[in-house]
Amino acid sequence: MKMLLAVDGSDQSYEAVRALKYLRRADHLVLLHVLNIPRPAYPMMMPEVADELYQMTEQSMRQDAERLLERVKSLLPPHTGPTATRLESGSPADMIVDVAKREQVDLIVMGARGIGPIKERLLGSVAHRVLTIASSAKFILTTPLRAFARLLLPIAGKEDADHAMEFLKLNPFVSPVEIRLLTVLPHTISPWPVGSVASELEATALRNAQEFVDKIAGQLRSLGYQATGDAVLGSPVQAIIEQQQKTHSDVIMMGSHGSRGLTRLVLGSVSHALLHHRPCPLLVF
Repeated sequence: MKMLLAVDGSDQSYEAVRALKYLRRADHLVLLHVLNIPRPAYPMMMPEVADELYQMTEQSMRQDAERLLERVKSLLPPHTGPTATRLESGSPADMIVDVAKREQVDLIVMGARGIGPIKERLLGSVAHRVLTIASSAKFILTTPLRAFARLLLPIAGKEDADHAMEFLKLNPFVSPVEIRLLTVLPHTISPWPVGSVASELEATALRNAQEFVDKIAGQLRSLGYQATGDAVLGSPVQAIIEQQQKTHSDVIMMGSHGSRGLTRLVLGSVSHALLHHRPCPLLVF
């Protein structure tokens, strides 16, 4: 499994470094830091002076970045695997996605800094943007990961389950994890007053959903995982958070679904909402 570890020197990025001890040995690890060098913002400054100031800033930031990469490399777990350091310049989110694509990585590991919900949803944090546009799986450390024994896996349908199975077949974790599957069905809202019929429909849908997660749990057990499943009614985000708290899951692993493009950036998907609520680290496939 090829991995990319993106670091920026924040506490959250060091949590991402520590989280590597729970992941299997990488076939290749790219340790990446992206320089986002500010341009002088003084319109009356002469171009020559502005260029000199930019070069001085770049040199200083590059030296700091090289020290950061060396420090992080010294903190990597012993089993990490062959590692290559990369120092790039540009937009951090876009560069992370670009390097991950060029290196054909299976998993991006990074921390997520806390910012306000309005700024995050309208402008996007680095983690928010990487979650939106990266095609590989993402392991985003929103909170410290003290253990990795229980994994909550919400699935919304067969396609979701297939993608989860594909990732889990990589045997991405060092130690066995207990997987708790979850599928969330919305409450039936009938346009006319037929409460008993609506209740019957809900009960039938819930039984079918339980059969579905039980089937997927069986497939996971055949891969060597300890797996069980639950089907519940409710709001996806709230139900996932409640289940995570109830089961004391260490990580939530889920597909990235929902609206695309601008709608997704402004309104957010379930995975984006969980990134904002930060119940625990998030692994998005």
